Parts: sequence; C-alpha cells; structure tokens
Amino acid sequence: MDSGLRAVCADRATCKCCGATALLYGVVDFHKNCEMQRRQVLGISGVPIYYYRCPACRFLFTTAFDDFTTDDFLRYVYNEEYLLIDPDYLGPRARASADTLARLFPEARRPRRVLDYGGGKGTLADHLRAAGFPAVETYDPFVSPHSDRPAGRFDCVLCVEVVEHSTDPGRPFADMIDFLDDPGLILFSTLLQPPDIDRQGLNWWYAGPRNGHVSLFSRESLQALLGPFGLGLASFNDSMHALFRGVPEFAKPFLVPADQYAPAEPYATTVVTC
Repeated sequence: MDSGLRAVCADRATCKCCGATALLYGVVDFHKNCEMQRRQVLGISGVPIYYYRCPACRFLFTTAFDDFTTDDFLRYVYNEEYLLIDPDYLGPRARASADTLARLFPEARRPRRVLDYGGGKGTLADHLRAAGFPAVETYDPFVSPHSDRPAGRFDCVLCVEVVEHSTDPGRPFADMIDFLDDPGLILFSTLLQPPDIDRQGLNWWYAGPRNGHVSLFSRESLQALLGPFGLGLASFNDSMHALFRGVPEFAKPFLVPADQYAPAEPYATTVVTC
C-alpha cells in the first residue's frame, strides 16, 4: 500500500447527519470490502480505517477520506482493482435495477425525463432506453464520458448505490434535488444498518472502506439528514428509498397519496412495494 493513504484517528467526530458528537466505534483494514462475504480477493493493506457512530441518529461513518480529491479516489478506490471488490458494478446490478424500474413504471406511465445520478459508465441508462424509457441521461463526475453536468430538470432521478460513497452525505442529495422537477421523484438505494448492527459491528459486510463505503445510514440518520429539505421521504424496504417533491402522476400507483405524507416524518408513512 502506498504511503499516500494514511490512518486518521481521533476519539470523536461531528456527526455528518445530525451534528451530534459521534464516538469512535471501531477499526478495519482499508482492504476490507463487500466481496469478502463471498470470497477473499485482497490481502491486508496495513492501513487502519476508523469508523465513528453517532449516539443520537446512529449514523456510522469514517473521516479517513474526507480530504480526498477526485484524483485521490481514482487512485486508491476507483482504480483497476475496483471490479475485484465490486464485480456487479458493470453488469448485474444495472440489469437488476432496470428490471425493477420497468416493473415499477409500466409503459403507459413512465417518467418523461430520467437522470441516473452517479451512474458510472451509463449501463443502467442503456438498459432503460432499450426497455423503452423515452429520455435517460447519466451523470457521474468520476467517469469522463458522463462527467459533464446535464442541463435542465428531471421528473425522476435515480441513484443506485451511490450515497454511501459520499464523504459529505448531504451534498449528493442537495445536488439531486437541484435536478428535480416539481413534482418530481428521487429513487435511491443504500442499505440501512441491520437490527443487529451492535452485534455485528464493523464485521457487517456492507462496511467496506475499499469499496468506498464511508457513510452507513440508519433510518434515523436518513431522517435527520433529509428532513430539513422538506420533501417527502419513505422506504420500500431497507435498501430502496424514495424522496419526492409532491407525487408525480407516474408514481401515484405505488406511492400513498401525497396528503398522507408528512415531510421529516418519513417512516410513519407507507410505500407499496411492487
């Protein structure tokens, strides 16, 4: 491991979701990754990565990459080894997401304009266009073919396995909301902490710094982070979530009517799964 990636450790840090004081929670090797649940793909790097846990909203995070530039992330995380620890990145995840969205939005009620935010090489957008979605764009500042910021607003913004990679968790949500039309829907996926997180600790498979998983949410931390934006927030399950300004016509069949939602109280509401 290059000495450019160094351990950062303090006994506490400010929670990035609610502002409370988060305490040191544990430490893992930098090479701990999500693929380790299936097989060992990398050896030990020797670089410790410390995570903090907020006692108020239960947000779990590391500050080890807070000073990274885009070039740093490309050098240490999103480099030629990335496919070893996230083999679903180029194909299976995009296909599965496209299949889910095609079921969620039948041909008769599809959003007019879709943005895949943090969409990598554009594979999901390709699948959606092939499935008949009329206008789909990709934006990803880490991937040069799609790093130019798109123009205009979108009535549906997709964000698949992105927000857990952000060292500033509020920033991607604020950015997506800037792209959002009125009414508009953001569908985002990130796996929430399991009920037994205190038993698993950082052995939880999703806590993978080598994957760039630096922000690990609880339901309470999502609410604390997103409540101030004043949009509706709800979940299909522990992985798929919706953030919305009003309820667009194309989303009404699977979202409870808008007057049953209360901004900043997302988990008192119900989302119908498809």
